[in-house]
Amino acid sequence: MSGRRFEQRGRYFEELEEGDIYIHSPARTVTEADNVLFTTLTMNPQSLHLDAEWAASTEFGERLVNSMFTLSTLVGLSVAQLTQGTIVANLGMTDIRFPSPLRAGDTMTAETRVLGKRLSESRPGQGVVEFEHTARDQRGHVVAVARRSTLMLCRPEGEPALGGPGEPEPATGGDA
Repeated sequence: MSGRRFEQRGRYFEELEEGDIYIHSPARTVTEADNVLFTTLTMNPQSLHLDAEWAASTEFGERLVNSMFTLSTLVGLSVAQLTQGTIVANLGMTDIRFPSPLRAGDTMTAETRVLGKRLSESRPGQGVVEFEHTARDQRGHVVAVARRSTLMLCRPEGEPALGGPGEPEPATGGDA
């Protein structure tokens, strides 16, 4: 028994490279309950999300998943791999699109491309990273795209670097 220990975390600023694409796992199958709960928790009375009879009369023929749930889940799917414990703050989102609707029962997959990065001029030990997140349904249709600007921590001195995308995290020693 090796006694190696691993801690899941996101990437530090230095570990992110422009052009890298991260494929996030696991995917997320969206349920009717997810949609109704999110919609009511956020005080959104839109009939397209809540009223099956009314929604059946629309061009979609059924209720659609709330697009803010789609966006939140898209970003959430990226957290473990990119920003868990390494983000300081979200600075903003732009260019948000929903090219195809998401429906209850659809399975959302997500990927993120690193668009660019720069060290912060005003916050030593931190950097700004621009991500583009893309979500698809199980048929491969793009259901959401968003650009997100984040303030990320730089790697602390002595902290081991992660390998490239998809590579295992380095051992940090200690007992299992």
